[in-house]
Amino acid sequence: MLAVVKIAGQQFKVKAGDSLYVPHLPGKTGDALEFSEVLMTDNDGTLTLGSDVKAVVKAEIVADLIKGDKVIAFKMKRRKGFRKKHGHRTHYTKIKVTAIA
Repeated sequence: MLAVVKIAGQQFKVKAGDSLYVPHLPGKTGDALEFSEVLMTDNDGTLTLGSDVKAVVKAEIVADLIKGDKVIAFKMKRRKGFRKKHGHRTHYTKIKVTAIA
């Protein structure tokens, strides 16, 4: 079974047993999560879309806080001596999908 689920404003295509990195979610390692905002399910070729979907995606937190790659935002205006450098690392949570019910 395949599902498209909305997690923290982003859409992910998941199957049972998948591991994926999502934007940081509150919780500790080993906590169980449920995502009820399922947009689509595919059950052996039978598609269910929109308000007809009654599925819930269950997942478990594998790693609590993971930092992404460093992103540098550099601004400069030539011949003016203006330079600005900002950087950040986005926080992620690694989850493992246990079931789609």
